[in-house]
Amino acid sequence: MASAFDIDEIKRRMAGAVSVLKTELSGLRTGRASANLLEPVTVEAYGSHMPLNQVASVTVPESRMLNVQVWDKTMVGAVDRSIREANLGLNPIIEGQLLRIPIPELNAERRQELVKVGHKYAEQARIAVRHVRRDGIDLLKKLQKDSDITEDDERRESDSVQKATDQAIAEIDQLLAAKEKEITQV
Repeated sequence: MASAFDIDEIKRRMAGAVSVLKTELSGLRTGRASANLLEPVTVEAYGSHMPLNQVASVTVPESRMLNVQVWDKTMVGAVDRSIREANLGLNPIIEGQLLRIPIPELNAERRQELVKVGHKYAEQARIAVRHVRRDGIDLLKKLQKDSDITEDDERRESDSVQKATDQAIAEIDQLLAAKEKEITQV
């Protein structure tokens, strides 16, 4: 059998799509404070855009509060602006080099919006997994057409690609269901 096809590579690429989804879902706000909430925030610092965690430390002192300790006092305004402009619905309170960020209570409408965003993220992950499946199946068909593998090998490997796809999609659905439950829980 040709070494050009590697089921582990297919599985790795599918796991990558699931991993991206996990990161995106962790950034979706629930009623509780989480340091992951500020992960997507980038700050204009020293002439470039930097992740927030490279200019400040984020802590969770209580369930409805985030503290952002800015290391360089000249960056406090830029960090404040970045958090406000990140469309997370957060309004920092500046106390010296510390930004206190109260996490507002989620209303029913906002919860539904977050659930929709979660569904959008999950659908992007499903599409990415299907693209990986398509690439794998196309490669197998090409290998079989070029007589590098037999028809039986092609069918067997196609089944393993489909099985990997089903597992990845099931994991995506599971992650989405858990996040949806977390968001809608009052």
